[in-house]
Amino acid sequence: MQLNNIQPATGAKHSKRRVGRGIGSGLGKTCGRGHKGQKSRTGGFHKVGFEGGQMPLQRRLPKRGFISLTRYDTAQVRLSDLQKMPVDSIDLLALKQAGIVHANALTVKVILCGEITRAVKLQGLLATKGARTAIEAAGGSIAE
Repeated sequence: MQLNNIQPATGAKHSKRRVGRGIGSGLGKTCGRGHKGQKSRTGGFHKVGFEGGQMPLQRRLPKRGFISLTRYDTAQVRLSDLQKMPVDSIDLLALKQAGIVHANALTVKVILCGEITRAVKLQGLLATKGARTAIEAAGGSIAE
């Protein structure tokens, strides 16, 4: 097989429909557009979902769900990330400088993921119940 010999299977391709070429073509005169109306005219179209002025389906159905605009404001930090940090007193600024949280983060929540074996002092950070007990078991403290 060679690239210049490749061709579609027989019957797979159809010749292009030639509209407006006389009565014998079957698509003469109105060219399959019917009589009158917006869609019969040149350039006549309406937007997707338009129902002739009737309230469209996508506007009749109720809205569902909620996407919070502040979903990127709170960052999550693992205990294993705190374990790797070189400082003992950890706050939002220290996490931003270490590159653990995004620069736009306003609040940080520590979650129970990984282990922490050294005593760290958290200032101004939130923590889950499991993370709080793990930090306190390692000798650390949380000041909010």
